[in-house]
Amino acid sequence: MKPIQVAVLGAGSWGTALAMLLARNGHAVRLWDRDAEHVQSLLRQGENRRYLPGIGLPERLQPEGDLALALRGAQYVLMVVPSVGFRAVLQNVRAQLGATFNLIWASKGLEPGSGKFLHQIVDEELAEHHAVAALSGPSFATEVARGLPTAVTVASKHTAYAGAVAELFHCDRFRAYTCTDLVGVELGGSIKNVLAIAAGISDGLGYGANARAALITRGLAEIMRLGTHLGGRRETFMGLAGVGDLVLTCTDDQSRNRRLGLALGRGIALEQAVSEIGQAIEGLHTAKALDALAVTNGIDMPITGQVKRVLFDAKPAATAVENLLTREPKAEAL
Repeated sequence: MKPIQVAVLGAGSWGTALAMLLARNGHAVRLWDRDAEHVQSLLRQGENRRYLPGIGLPERLQPEGDLALALRGAQYVLMVVPSVGFRAVLQNVRAQLGATFNLIWASKGLEPGSGKFLHQIVDEELAEHHAVAALSGPSFATEVARGLPTAVTVASKHTAYAGAVAELFHCDRFRAYTCTDLVGVELGGSIKNVLAIAAGISDGLGYGANARAALITRGLAEIMRLGTHLGGRRETFMGLAGVGDLVLTCTDDQSRNRRLGLALGRGIALEQAVSEIGQAIEGLHTAKALDALAVTNGIDMPITGQVKRVLFDAKPAATAVENLLTREPKAEAL
């Protein structure tokens, strides 16, 4: 396809990996980050040594510390910033480009405080703008940066736009499917981080593969229970953005959320575990908002609730898992 100018906002591991993918696809990419020192290191070292060491940046990828310059001439804006800063960055983009531009986000999670989904923030900040899409699915940044095979979902309420965005990313090592279930895709990408913390806690306590499988399976039930209540589709939760991302994040130690759970299960203090991981851990910010969302909507989400209590109410990890295992027997159902 004809080269396209793309501004990628957020030079963490995931933002850099997607920027590299787009550049390898022949597009002209400017990779912006608010950390000027980090941008300078990208320019100086020719790689993201902080998050993706040893993987060189493609020639078509230009690191940029000035947001206005990064956005200049951009045909698409891809936001890959933590959910805690999503609204502020979006407001800055709107100030530069106005309220109508081609927006994609690969960020996951809920907005701390409000508990809103990212698409709700987009709706509030961009009103009736239609050219918006979310990219989600089972994908570790390091593997995408190395060019390993990956499949994701691009969700937009507008089929034609979802197709255009999928074409932007699609190549022989990165397959992009499309769907119109923006609620389902975003919810799957948010809850799986909280459930990965739960799986990590269980493994950190040494509870074994049986317990991990049970947590993943019942975690999927929680995703589907809340998701269908909020308007998401069951088939979405059984796809890449649902069960695919859930299994990946709960079972591989590349997941920062799983690593946080492992540390907590092994008795490491929360503050120390977060410091040692050294990157944004979306499940940490999402757990409280998700638990509140479940309570507000009257949806039973026991795993999410126990994770919230471990993270914010100083509940011992072993006690939280024990509380899940000793719940009253019931029929297996959503």
